[in-house]
Amino acid sequence: MVSLFDATYFLADFRFDDALGFFVAYVVLEGSSRGRTRIHPRIFYKDSSLVWRVASHFLHDEDEYWIGKGDVREDGELVTTVEDTTNLPFEIQDALDVASRQRRRRRDDDAIELILRQGPSGRVEPYADFTAPRRAAAARSSIHGGRPIARFTRRGDPTSLTFVRGYEPDFEHGVLEQYASESKFFGGTLRKFRVLSTNRQVQHFFFASPTHAWPSHPQTLTTELSTYGVRTLDVIAPDDLSIPGYEYHEAGASQIPEGFVGAPHPLDPHRADASAWLEQLPVVQEFRTAVLAARGERRRRT
Repeated sequence: MVSLFDATYFLADFRFDDALGFFVAYVVLEGSSRGRTRIHPRIFYKDSSLVWRVASHFLHDEDEYWIGKGDVREDGELVTTVEDTTNLPFEIQDALDVASRQRRRRRDDDAIELILRQGPSGRVEPYADFTAPRRAAAARSSIHGGRPIARFTRRGDPTSLTFVRGYEPDFEHGVLEQYASESKFFGGTLRKFRVLSTNRQVQHFFFASPTHAWPSHPQTLTTELSTYGVRTLDVIAPDDLSIPGYEYHEAGASQIPEGFVGAPHPLDPHRADASAWLEQLPVVQEFRTAVLAARGERRRRT
């Protein structure tokens, strides 16, 4: 059991199938239904970015098995998923890591279809129980007026990243917590840091492995959670701010900016080294200097 704000998360033992390692989780919100307790079964899983997420729905037919990645963004005729809308609160990421290691995981080929709502082929949009609380929250308030808190002033140039004053991470006084776990994928100890922004309006989450460092997408500090266990209010920031150490890359489809694709991961040829981009981000350089170097940690060269 994990508690945060007015939510309680009940977790079954960690499970896996051919596509995913996951918890069956039950989310209970206090006072959500006229004094009656409503229990919302969900699937929590760790994404390749190493952030724990909740699945919004899933697709399964002859051609695809796909876990829903939350809300969507429309750009003309193109509809893309906004994956950070499924990120579970930073405050419980460590608890989920600990729970996933407490017992040996077991195979479960039935849970995904029993728990998740299945959409028709090609449906990337989540359903109203995921989106409606988000729309209501956005109508009441926003972070920085609903505008991005950071931007790249030059396209394709990681050195041009700038934060709106106040929303940058406060590495000197704002490190709230740090913890560590072991990662075979990243070759050793993976350290994680939760850091407040200078103006205390948002929070940042940083990862550091023996070879890589990267930030996750920023989150608010708001306490309203949906029945999916995620925050209802967003922080707007560029996608290229939060590329993980190894990211999806195949011919014709890549989530690493052009010109910055490194070698494929030896355990997963579909993911390539993104450190050429990450190490030029000013915020990663500052994180290495102000946090990692101050703690005596050195980067191991690959």
